[in-house]
Amino acid sequence: MKVAEPTGIRPASRKPRRDRRTPWIKWSNRFDRHEWAGAFGDLGTLIPFVVGYISVVGMDPCAVLFVFGVAMVASGMHYGTPVPVQPMKAIGAAAAAQSAHAAVSIHTVAAAGLVTGALWLVLGLTGFAKRLRAWISDGVAIGIVVGLGLSLAWTGLTMVANGWLLGIVTFLLTVALLRFQAIPTMLLLLVFSFIVALIQNPELANQLRVIHPQLRLPVSSLPGMSWADLVTGTVLLALPQLPLTLGNAVIATTRENNRLFPERMVSEGKLMISTGVMNLGSALTGGIPMCHGAGGMAAHVRFGARTGGAPVILGTILLVLALGFSTSIETMFRMFPSAILGVILLLAGMQLVLGARSSIRPADVPTRWVIGATAVLVLWNVAAGFVAGMIADQLVRSWRRRTERKP
Repeated sequence: MKVAEPTGIRPASRKPRRDRRTPWIKWSNRFDRHEWAGAFGDLGTLIPFVVGYISVVGMDPCAVLFVFGVAMVASGMHYGTPVPVQPMKAIGAAAAAQSAHAAVSIHTVAAAGLVTGALWLVLGLTGFAKRLRAWISDGVAIGIVVGLGLSLAWTGLTMVANGWLLGIVTFLLTVALLRFQAIPTMLLLLVFSFIVALIQNPELANQLRVIHPQLRLPVSSLPGMSWADLVTGTVLLALPQLPLTLGNAVIATTRENNRLFPERMVSEGKLMISTGVMNLGSALTGGIPMCHGAGGMAAHVRFGARTGGAPVILGTILLVLALGFSTSIETMFRMFPSAILGVILLLAGMQLVLGARSSIRPADVPTRWVIGATAVLVLWNVAAGFVAGMIADQLVRSWRRRTERKP
């Protein structure tokens, strides 16, 4: 007789099988209008952080866009699903905040990328991911997903507050268009964003008109790095990012991918390895620390993406911008008003929360408490949510054991 799961949650997916015949590149990717629309679903996260790194920290726009482009193309071709590549948020926020005090420079960011890349590569190659996944219950994993979804939605609302009328109109228009699967909603939203930007700032048209191709190559920021940069990058940037990367880029992304695409499952170990590889490459090329993310995947899927074609499309566009138009990238990014980017983030957060409903419904009451405790604190801090969820889960397991011993 089959024994029910002790946690009361129906597993999102089976353990991925290792198939030695599976090629590194997935040739099943599509590049139709829906993949093109879904490719731009993660702009709400990408643009604000990239602009911050370039304008505040002083990173080379060519190098930043180049490493993102390469990583996105590689991710889409390898995984065959819309596994995104995003800026590491904790590092990006700390870098922007501390750069004004001269504590963070381009060399510090490069050091953080080196340390982060080496750490996740070692964790992925040593098999730590398997032990980690066995230790973390489904209740904690679901709570992280729900908390991240609520956090994204809240961030989106704060961005919409800067232009609430435009945000409301954009939200209603987007929701109405999303009801029709044949319509590439995001492509129409990009056109709408461009028109709004020109109305708000007519001078933008003249600035865009003088843009012309200018070939550039990325320049590494490793030369000139000191031991002080390495220490500062590790303590101030890399270490605070670890819990967020574990919760969002590894655990939540694995769960979201395997829930949406059970025929193309990934493992925590693979995501750790790819996170390590792309950060080492980014540090060597002058880019910024990067990771995967459940919110980015939800955004790609919400606007139509179903294969790795979406990140390949966006990555190719970023490569073209990096090599030919990097000197004008800040002007181009002004085509996306903050309120419209906020609506994109809001919808991505809602997608994560709604996607977790199927896993929450069959859960028993104690497990729902684990999910709730994790999700609420993830809204404040991912590390705090993870720890609180693990404590709550251990209390629930202890209570179950005492209950089972009673005659």
